[in-house]
Amino acid sequence: MRDAYIVSSVRTPGCRRNKGALKDTLPDELMAFILGAAVDKVPGLEKGAVDDLMVGCSFPEGEQGFDVGRTAGQIAGFPLEVSGATVSRFCASGLEAIALSAMRVMTGWSEIAIGGGVESMTYVTMGGNQPRPNPDFATEHPEFYASMGITAENVARRYDISRESQDEFACASHMKAASAREENRFTEIVPTPAVRYVQQPDGRNKKETFIQAVDDGIRPDTTIEGLAKLRPAFALNGTVTAGNSSQTTDGAAATVIMSENRVKELGVKPIAKLKYYTTVGCRSDEMVVGPRYAVPKLLKLAGLSIEDIGLWELNEAFASQSLYCLRELGLVDYMDRVNINGGAIALGHPLGCSGAKLCATLLANMQAKGVRYGVETMCTAFGMGAAALFELCD
Repeated sequence: MRDAYIVSSVRTPGCRRNKGALKDTLPDELMAFILGAAVDKVPGLEKGAVDDLMVGCSFPEGEQGFDVGRTAGQIAGFPLEVSGATVSRFCASGLEAIALSAMRVMTGWSEIAIGGGVESMTYVTMGGNQPRPNPDFATEHPEFYASMGITAENVARRYDISRESQDEFACASHMKAASAREENRFTEIVPTPAVRYVQQPDGRNKKETFIQAVDDGIRPDTTIEGLAKLRPAFALNGTVTAGNSSQTTDGAAATVIMSENRVKELGVKPIAKLKYYTTVGCRSDEMVVGPRYAVPKLLKLAGLSIEDIGLWELNEAFASQSLYCLRELGLVDYMDRVNINGGAIALGHPLGCSGAKLCATLLANMQAKGVRYGVETMCTAFGMGAAALFELCD
């Protein structure tokens, strides 16, 4: 089996749904931009040399339908011969797309492939436009279709995750993210063209383009006292609030993967190798605990332990979920290695993009810290977990 070398991994800023800087930017155009930016980061790489584009999207419908992987590639100017596809593993879609692209390189089916992810939660809301659960299965297993917020409440209640600890975790996420933004540590972000419509004196709207360079959901003024005042969002007398949940956002990310032959031919210095990737199922009514099961499975495959991993990106879907997984995995004593620039509570969770987004973040941090091994892990709707191991190249 060949090695899969990552030579570029970038993302757009993550911006708030309906209110943020990307709310008027079409998702296929957002994805097209970051695909082009990922290629531009690799000296000597031409778009026509790419074999395939695999794009993750949780809800591939509406403006992000029509096979957004293929459509975005064509908008970005890739030649007709460069194919594209869309994959959905809900929250892990972007990571799944990267893994599928890496596997193509590892098996020899491709020499260069791009994996990425996109989600505009402004254009396609949570749950999609016409959700239609299977009526017979839903009658027998209503918990399978439970909202992610309810599963977060289930975890908090079943495993004694207090409201106070959730709010403390959320506040810490904002503080880390605010510090990282102030110190320009989000080096994986590419300043991104965004669209807005400005009303003119005659009443018509004029389309304008501007550059968005930062995540716009970070709240540096967040306090535990302020978070404590928020009402439960999903259950009466619950503990999960908008403040200790991930933000719904818009964003896109892309990763370029090459074989060793192409790396040598182009004289490219690779960033890292994708070494292992795995997924696992768990109870759907507490689907947010997926990392608790995916990480041990991943480490067993790799023959490594928790202590061997220098950096972690654990997607902060909810504070309750994150705290439970950290506790059960034994990561509480390694918090200086986890989400060092904040997580989705502060930076947003653009569903199908997040897996690709966290890859870019993790690799940037591994380079900055000189860390050999990094792990990305995510919970996934309908009861799944996903985890990937990356090894930094010398």
